[in-house]
Amino acid sequence: MSKRINIILPDTTVAVLNRVTTKGNRSRFIDRAVRRLVAIEGKANLRTRLKAEAIENAARDLEIAAEWFPLEQETIQTLTSTTANSTAKKPRRFQRR
Repeated sequence: MSKRINIILPDTTVAVLNRVTTKGNRSRFIDRAVRRLVAIEGKANLRTRLKAEAIENAARDLEIAAEWFPLEQETIQTLTSTTANSTAKKPRRFQRR
């Protein structure tokens, strides 16, 4: 569904619009341009917000990482020693029948 609206544009904008599209396609062109602008600015805004939140939460994230680091090290050691023990076993040889 479409709705007719009246807008006022600067002369320079109308001149650009006249160069890139015909009078019969202005509405479609403006619709595409507005949607694209909103999508691009929405992504830029999201990136800005995510970056600000990451900076804001950096200290908390470092604390969490420091709390979990010893557990991760213990797990790695356990897995490494388990793997070393299992590879130390002699491989079975298959017998021909």
